[in-house]
Amino acid sequence: MKAMVAVKRVLDYNVKVKFKSDGSDVDLDNLKMGMNPFDEIAVEEAVRLKEAGVVTEIVVVSCGEAACTETLRTALAIGADCAIHVKAPQDLQPLAVAKTLVEVAKRIKPDLVIFGKQAIDDDSNQTGQMFAALSQMPQATFASKVEVDGPVLKVTREIDGGLQTLQLQLPCVITADLRLNEPRYVSLPNLMKAKKKELLSWTLDELNVDAVKRLRVISVSPPPVRSAGVILQSVEELHHQLKKTGLLGSH
Repeated sequence: MKAMVAVKRVLDYNVKVKFKSDGSDVDLDNLKMGMNPFDEIAVEEAVRLKEAGVVTEIVVVSCGEAACTETLRTALAIGADCAIHVKAPQDLQPLAVAKTLVEVAKRIKPDLVIFGKQAIDDDSNQTGQMFAALSQMPQATFASKVEVDGPVLKVTREIDGGLQTLQLQLPCVITADLRLNEPRYVSLPNLMKAKKKELLSWTLDELNVDAVKRLRVISVSPPPVRSAGVILQSVEELHHQLKKTGLLGSH
């Protein structure tokens, strides 16, 4: 079984976000970047399936600028076998990413495609679902447990009411939730070994992908600063404060 895992390069989750002075976008200059945490979980799950003898080959794919190769090398160090970098603008939108990955999948023919459930930079939670629709593959989102039984994938997913278990016929798509696994530590020796693994570079033109932007960002700004709380000594004070702020009618 061949697994394809999509990974994205994002701002490191430990770094405080800065905004451009004109409010047009987030300022990423000279800030630490890394693999999207949910994508790291997706790579880890593929590696665990390979260690269990279920998956035979893992291909990781990333779309973006040249620096994405660093993210791909990290995925190779975790345990992926080869990587594909699709050269594209860093601000590629979810639909364009999904179309790009569909074209990659047509060429490498994976049996299982794994996404992180969302990227922490835009929180769109769209690419995996769009890929499944465009490729006409069955999908299971927010996977917290994955089991393979021959041509059937059994996925436990988290929903508002608890847990739901789905059975999907391969080939299929899953998106990884936070509780699917705990990614392993990437050691320096494995990072060195990853440099010897195959990393291919393709372009959007080679894949014949329409990457036209269909969404326009009006402005980006930090959330409003919350005012300090007030400690009240009694129910009467609470009642008075609620009336004063207009949250409680006078009657």
